Order: sequence, then C-alpha cells, then structure tokens
Amino acid sequence: MKKTSTLILFCVGIMLTLQISVAAQTQYKVLATKKTSTMQKEMQEASDGGYRFEGVTGGKTSFGGSEVLIVMSKKPDVGVSGRFQYKLLATSKTSTMQKELQEAGNNGFVYRDQAVFDTFIGGDEVVVIMEKDTKAELKKFEYKLFATKKTSTMQKEINEGGAAGFEYVGVTVGETFIGGSEVVIIMRKEAQSSNKSVKP
Repeated sequence: MKKTSTLILFCVGIMLTLQISVAAQTQYKVLATKKTSTMQKEMQEASDGGYRFEGVTGGKTSFGGSEVLIVMSKKPDVGVSGRFQYKLLATSKTSTMQKELQEAGNNGFVYRDQAVFDTFIGGDEVVVIMEKDTKAELKKFEYKLFATKKTSTMQKEINEGGAAGFEYVGVTVGETFIGGSEVVIIMRKEAQSSNKSVKP
C-alpha cells in the first residue's frame, strides 16, 4: 500500500512539474507583412498582449513574396503588457531616415534593430525598429545615419562620429531607390539635455 501511495505521489509530482514547465515556456510571435505601416500596428498589438521585440529581417519568403519579418517574445512571469511602445521607420531616402530617427529619439524611443526591405515599387527601404520603455528612465539619444557606396568613405565617417562621442548600433547593405547599393550605418550618443525621470 505504501509503495502504491508513493508511486501515485511520484507520478503526480512529475505531472505538476511538466505542467509548470510548459506554463513557463517563452512564447513567440512571428509577424510578416508587405506593408511597413501595417507592421507597426501589429507590433503594438503584440506588445499590448505582453510580447517584446526580438529581431527583424527583410527578404523574399516562399509563401508571401518580399516581406518584413519580425519576431517577438513573451517571457513567463514577466508582466510587460503595454509597457513597450514601438515605432517602425521605413524609407528609401537616407535623409528622411535621419530626420525620423532623431524625432523618435527626441521622444524617448531607442534603436533596437534594422533591416533592408525590398519594396514592390522598386529599390529597397531601410527599416529601423525603435522602442520606448514607458516604465524605465527616460533617455534621449542623438542619432547619426551614414550612407555611402564606398567602404573607405564609411570608415572615415564613422571614425569622425566616434570622435564626436557617437557609438555604433547597426549596419545594413541594400540597393536604395535613389543611391544604388549603399552601406547604411547608424550611430548614437546620449543627448546632454536628456531629462531622466522614472515613471510610476
């Protein structure tokens, strides 16, 4: 009788352990779309459901053609629903991207990742993901975007950026609509006027 009871308790313990293990698994969402404007909306909806951005890439899939693909994750026992806000910046003009990057940086958004997306109208768009943690200290960054066809020129420009206090955050190579095949590097530094505050 003791052996039977012990065996039952042992089996129940294993079942409970397996249930806890399954419940504690990290969940993932893969978002895919041909429209960058749609992607930002989908990212925010996923964030409201407790998911956080993990990575982005652009390319041709066998089922959807040229798409932007984003992976988001939901960690067990981590309450982040609605905590993170997202901006997806996409343009074939580097001057426009510089402006949009800085506007997002001024509003407390920080760089997370970048990719190149082949648009259906021709040429590639540089896609940049920006994230804002509404519960963390507010940090504002100054951004610089360098784009050139020559790697020697790029090396000179990013070294000048480094001398001015900027740090490298990401690079892509793509055929932009107005510049042909370009190397695009993004650098940033924390703004001196950054007003740090903790939100309740």
